Amino acid sequence: MEQAKDPVAPTAPDAVEVRHLRAFVAVAEELNFSRAAERLYLSQPALSRQIRTLERLVGCELLRRSTRHVELTLAGEALLDRAGPVLAALDEAVAAAQTVGGELNARIMQAWTPMLAIATAVSSIQQMRDAFEGVLAQMPMAPEAPVRPAIAGGVSALVIGADPAILYLHGGNYVLGSAYGYRPLAAALTMAAGRGALVPDFRLAPEHPFPAALDDALAAYRWLAGQRGDASGVVLAGDSSGAGLALAVLLSLKADGEAMPAGAALLCPNLDLSGAMLTPSAGPHLLDELVRMCQAYVAGHPLEDPRVSPLLGDLTGLPPLLIQYASGDRARPEAEALARDARHAGVDVRVERYAADTHVFHMFWSFLPEAADAIGQAGGFLAGLLRASPAATTGDHAANLPPASPRPRPSPRQI
Repeated sequence: MEQAKDPVAPTAPDAVEVRHLRAFVAVAEELNFSRAAERLYLSQPALSRQIRTLERLVGCELLRRSTRHVELTLAGEALLDRAGPVLAALDEAVAAAQTVGGELNARIMQAWTPMLAIATAVSSIQQMRDAFEGVLAQMPMAPEAPVRPAIAGGVSALVIGADPAILYLHGGNYVLGSAYGYRPLAAALTMAAGRGALVPDFRLAPEHPFPAALDDALAAYRWLAGQRGDASGVVLAGDSSGAGLALAVLLSLKADGEAMPAGAALLCPNLDLSGAMLTPSAGPHLLDELVRMCQAYVAGHPLEDPRVSPLLGDLTGLPPLLIQYASGDRARPEAEALARDARHAGVDVRVERYAADTHVFHMFWSFLPEAADAIGQAGGFLAGLLRASPAATTGDHAANLPPASPRPRPSPRQI
């Protein structure tokens, strides 16, 4: 029989913990301890301790710090290049383990079944719209969020919750979706943020091709900014193509020299209407069908126009952005490219990746823990921007709305 051996101290690779690597990657990507600490929900002293521990374990300096600057050493650059893929592989492994049972994924797929059946057949736009509204109708509505109609700059809209400060732009690749259908998701976000939302029913293609949706979104934004008295009292949010529309709004405002909102939360942004950036699919996939359908929105307009393809725009000068995406989302490369380009342009950007397998996983916040966490973090991000805004007054349009009770935000599961 083999004799038991005395325990020995672990070598450096064995002693390094995942939290040490996450702390280092956050600081290396942000090059700022304050932003990295906020991103990881740590205090700066705790973050500094983790970095010092990692440097002690690997036996070399990884970061050079001064009162104003943080920069990577050559050793730090080497570690960053290798730590990213390690953490990504770990995240994928954790995501796979969490879905082995398949219960949550099965529930999500069951919700999408009517839409998938329609998408794989020869279907009309109206059939697709009806099926999509049927999927959205399965999502529970927060009873605390009052809803009323509004006309925002000539655009039909819904006001959800009290004290509207969020302009929410829904997904659907410019051909599907409605303010009514997206009430549950917008209401969940308002509960997390403690502020109401304006959800415009922007015009859809093919009846109304580009730039109809953008024109309506801009009109609604200007109306909301006017109601609040200051553009800095408004924040944007959107999912999928709605997140792309929010980014197009920002680029249009910048180009026209108009006042910017305080920032934007982009949930699983879909930014490339050509579909070229989607990861490969083993078979027919709903996103491929939506890409095909959204060509009715483009209607021959050049894809090189940043108002259509916001990834091609100059992001310099944009307000703070939150980018959330799922590890298994086929549109993940678009979110990653936006995060990279925004950082290079000097934008204050916060990026959150969640262990989920579906595009706009936020829709399933009522039973998917990662979705509830993401909604909570997005709400907190938007609320923080509004608290920091110089706009201190509330527009008269909210006067007749009963107050909404903010739902406590869940503990973060961001990865």
